[in-house]
Amino acid sequence: MSQIEFHKLYNTVFPILFKVAYRIANSEEAAEDLCQDAFFRLYEKNMNFPSLDDAKYWLIRVVKNAALNYAKRKERERKAYQKAFREDTRVQETGEMTVLKKEIRAEIQNALNLLPENLRVVLILKEYAELNYKEIGKTLGISEGNVKVRVFRARERLANIFEAGNISPWGIQPIQMAVNMTPLSNEVEGTNVS
Repeated sequence: MSQIEFHKLYNTVFPILFKVAYRIANSEEAAEDLCQDAFFRLYEKNMNFPSLDDAKYWLIRVVKNAALNYAKRKERERKAYQKAFREDTRVQETGEMTVLKKEIRAEIQNALNLLPENLRVVLILKEYAELNYKEIGKTLGISEGNVKVRVFRARERLANIFEAGNISPWGIQPIQMAVNMTPLSNEVEGTNVS
């Protein structure tokens, strides 16, 4: 590509590239840099195209992809800053909470073991492996509709197991509430222990 062709391409295509980059990156400075980088790559590689339109379309693709990468990187940085500066709101776990969690996990595992294998496997893949219905179907060699039915039946049976055994299906939170609601005074069930 000759100097004259390059200047002509630059003058005609730069405004288009800038608009594309600016709309994606949402920053004038970044859009200018992305456009300049694209032209620099074109010039540095001394690429030859059959027509100026082909060069224009190549530049648009390069700028679009670079702008998308820039926007993704900025979003990741924003999330990292938010995470870094966010206060730690986690609850300090007590020994009692650890024991309760362990007991609840064991109860849930026992309840899962009571399910037939075809229902247990589907539920584990859905809830613990976080696969979608289509992925579960492909993994097990069954239809997506069959997966949905099995997940429904597994959840229904688990709910029945929990109800029959007075096990809380919601994990630690209801038990924490029960622990927090225990009386702190010396009066227990109407008896004064002074």
